[in-house]
Amino acid sequence: MRFQLLGPLSITDGSDTVVLQPSKPTILLASLLLHANSVVSADYLQRTMWGEEQPATSRAALQTCVLRLRRLFTKHGVTETPIEAVPGGYRITAGPRHLDLIGFREEVRRAEETADPESELHVLKGALSLWEGSVLANVRSDVLHRDEVPRLVEERLRTLERACDLKLRLGRCGEALVELWSASRAHPGHERFREQLIEALYRTGRQTEALAEYRLVKDYLHDELGVDPSPALRRLEMAILRGEDLGAAEDRHPAGPAYVSNGGGGQQEQNPAATAAPAPAPKPMVGPVATVHSFTGRAAECAALRERLTAPGHDPVTLLVSGAPGIGKTALARHLAHQVKDAFPAGLFMVRMVAPDGTPRSPEDAAAEVSAALRERVPGERALLLLDDVVDAEQVRQLLPAGTEGAAIVTSRRGLAGLVATHGGWVLRLGTFSEEESYALLLAVLGAERVEAEPEAARSLAEACGHHPLALRIMSARLLTRPALRLADSVSWLAEDPLARLSLADSPELSVHRVLGGALDRLDPRLADAFLKVAAQIPDHFTAEDGVRVLGMSPAEADDVLDRLADAGLLEEGPPGPYRVHELLRVYARRTAPYRSRPIQKV
Repeated sequence: MRFQLLGPLSITDGSDTVVLQPSKPTILLASLLLHANSVVSADYLQRTMWGEEQPATSRAALQTCVLRLRRLFTKHGVTETPIEAVPGGYRITAGPRHLDLIGFREEVRRAEETADPESELHVLKGALSLWEGSVLANVRSDVLHRDEVPRLVEERLRTLERACDLKLRLGRCGEALVELWSASRAHPGHERFREQLIEALYRTGRQTEALAEYRLVKDYLHDELGVDPSPALRRLEMAILRGEDLGAAEDRHPAGPAYVSNGGGGQQEQNPAATAAPAPAPKPMVGPVATVHSFTGRAAECAALRERLTAPGHDPVTLLVSGAPGIGKTALARHLAHQVKDAFPAGLFMVRMVAPDGTPRSPEDAAAEVSAALRERVPGERALLLLDDVVDAEQVRQLLPAGTEGAAIVTSRRGLAGLVATHGGWVLRLGTFSEEESYALLLAVLGAERVEAEPEAARSLAEACGHHPLALRIMSARLLTRPALRLADSVSWLAEDPLARLSLADSPELSVHRVLGGALDRLDPRLADAFLKVAAQIPDHFTAEDGVRVLGMSPAEADDVLDRLADAGLLEEGPPGPYRVHELLRVYARRTAPYRSRPIQKV
């Protein structure tokens, strides 16, 4: 008997396949198989089955589900993969013959050890054939679909990318096109698939289609992500425009990083020094300002900022847009930049102050790229810099325009009072949407016909999202992919577990949980612990005295901590009035605090 995870969870004996019905035992089995040969804690299993808010009877119900699974195994003759009760949890033992995921990883490892490209491609095809549809489609666990499924999908995409590389290397471009068309459409942000597709088209004599495909990916990256195509894509475009011979594909597509089994069905990356391919050059962090689709709300704020950017005068203009993670700072800044572009003939430039891995950029690196971008500017023409996601004032002091050179819009989670004190400027602190702004966003994204058919449900949905712009965008995207789903049904579904459901399976980075976690990771760990403690234990409105009581600090120490958390965008308002915590931040804190709880030290 064999378990199949790479598709709907099922059991097969080679001739007959039983697709398991959605149920708690099915979730339990999936959780154990995803961590086969390792002990899986009872706490984790309960979380995958019931979410973060578990019933009081969940431990006993877990034991009942284990018994039901064992009976299912007996019914289907599963004897070689028993479920063992071990200290702290449960474990299921499986090998390549018994679990398709382990078989897939073993085949990928075997392919990497094969020196002959034709043989390697043959093995990879066999590995990819084990995937049979949407992963865990019959397993209704938001935790698994949030935390585990994206990782599995990424493993498949890496393998498919390698197989297509080999086909190009072997001159089988027509065969590669079949897979690359579907892969590039299913994963439009995966640049490597688009690069492979363009190359395959060009190598098969379809130059016009190759250039059209390049324009499609360029527009997508600009409009949706605000970035330029990678240097490899740009070099490929230039080669096609010049009609150059691309040369042997063998030299252009070295093998990717090797992976080895970790003994538990997982994978770990080998020492990077063992691979011959050089590390890619970092992508430029200065580029054009992309437009924002379906921008709504913030009308008064935009009008005030626009007036300041376009007012006649000779002094440099600096605008600071600050606020909590996901509150819409960058979207507002990009929208505003395009509203005033006629006042800045030298161009609009987006300067990302944090690298993709979350590392703040050095002021020197950013200044060098900005200088290069402005090198062709006509003297006297003004440019607008959008300095996005600034970490501290020192990072941007030398980037701010002087004299009549132009203007800057600075976005940051922090208040950057020190920057305002030394360089002046105008500050806008963004909060959540109003009820009408939230409703307008749903109208703009979902369409009037759908929203106006259920106006009260739309307002309830906005309330369930806390009128938080990122949450509303994610929920709107989910609803767009489910046109038959009633808004009223989505409200109750979201309320059951808002953090798990405010995420997108095909874009793990677009999740409220990931954004809030990234914001905490930027803080001093002691500040992050203090926030989790305060947000998890204190009501939504609280005073500095409440903070003293919960944090166990002196009034002066607690005041400093709370002020720094408010400056980081994690608390709203503050002295002399009360502090507030947004409900999504509160839910995140209650979920996360038990796993990070430790004594709060002086910050």
